[in-house]
Amino acid sequence: MITKNKHSNLLEQHQYRYTLQDVDEPNLYREVYPYVEIPKVAFNHRRVPLDMPEEIWITDTTFRDGQQSRAPYTATQIVDMYKMLARLGGPKGIIRQSEFFVYTKKDREAVERCMDLGYEFPEITTWIRAKKEDFKLVRDIGIKETGILVSCSDYHIFKKLGLSRGEAMDHYLGVVKRAFDAGIRPRCHLEDITRADFYGFVVPFVNALSDLSKEANIPVKIRMCDTMGYGVSYPGVALPRSVPGIVYGLHHYADVPSDMLEWHGHNDFYKGVVNAVNAWLYGASGVNCSLLGIGERTGNIPLEAMVIEYASLTGSFDGMDPTVITEIAEYFKHELGYKIPPMTPFVGDNFNVTRAGIHADGLMKDSEIYNIFDTETILNRPAEVAISNTSGLAGIAYWINKHYNLPDFRAVTKQDEIVVKVKEHIDKLYEDGRTTLLGDDEMIAIIDSLSPSI
Repeated sequence: MITKNKHSNLLEQHQYRYTLQDVDEPNLYREVYPYVEIPKVAFNHRRVPLDMPEEIWITDTTFRDGQQSRAPYTATQIVDMYKMLARLGGPKGIIRQSEFFVYTKKDREAVERCMDLGYEFPEITTWIRAKKEDFKLVRDIGIKETGILVSCSDYHIFKKLGLSRGEAMDHYLGVVKRAFDAGIRPRCHLEDITRADFYGFVVPFVNALSDLSKEANIPVKIRMCDTMGYGVSYPGVALPRSVPGIVYGLHHYADVPSDMLEWHGHNDFYKGVVNAVNAWLYGASGVNCSLLGIGERTGNIPLEAMVIEYASLTGSFDGMDPTVITEIAEYFKHELGYKIPPMTPFVGDNFNVTRAGIHADGLMKDSEIYNIFDTETILNRPAEVAISNTSGLAGIAYWINKHYNLPDFRAVTKQDEIVVKVKEHIDKLYEDGRTTLLGDDEMIAIIDSLSPSI
């Protein structure tokens, strides 16, 4: 069949429709995943074209996957964070959806309170078990879309479910039909896609889903779940680990439109963010994230990271309010008691803090020299310095000016007497055996003892 590609305006040939390969033994890709060794990255040197959709967006799983690795949030905490997500995502709904559990009374209270806010974005969706009573539950609440687990690797089909590929496919299609009967849009979570037989099971299964979707006239969203973080985005990398190959294959050989493709990744090999970006670049409109990347094991894709990536790729925040990222970080620290690793980009205490005196000297002359962008304007987080024995006169002067918000005409310099005296005091502390940084309270006490008038 020959069709015209709306993006490239070229005629493209689709000669083959992949059919299910119902094998007797599971394909565990042992050469790639030996288990007793580090997983291998294999190349076949096949490349697919960049194909970023006209619209890209973020979806949120803070209240679903993000709760699976920590104490459950209270209903009030969920409402607070949902409000911040709405403000962060802006009026255009760049943060398009947020998914919730609905099993417990607390879960349902949180959903109902968030729905009562009447926000258009993020749309509230759910994640449920594939049971008839669960479909009825979400329908009665008024939810329009729900996630359904459809594990797609032989690790899950054979080892966990004890089914053949054909049996698994028939079971999954039956579940989707029940969602249609309940009037619910299904979002199929293709669990463990980076260990799945892509053309032997994944594409034939998604083709069957597309056929059902057309018959029911109800869209089916495909969530590509890199459950173990095995995805790789290197040029020419082979399936099943290839993120570009997975997105391209579903888009071109299973005819899934970009707005129905969503990437859900984990960070087990430090590739969560880069894989999500590549999912966008190669044709998926949605990437699924959680606040601060909190999720199972090493976590999910950090939502705040994808806000910054969105602006990098499109050249605009499109109405998003990135200063809310700092509010969210403060909420996690003070309301939830969550300890954010200090070096975490954008939200950690030290992400825009310098300790070296030579760097502080540069910050005093122009913050752009050592700050990644205008963090004060974009994130409401001015660049800071931490004071130690290596901060030097420049670091101390910078700290005083920032902490006391001194205007330019009152700002101190490296030559000022108070700066010299504070440095002498600090040097003496380290000569006497101190090894740790000075906290803000200590710095204030030192300055008050030397010059109370600042």
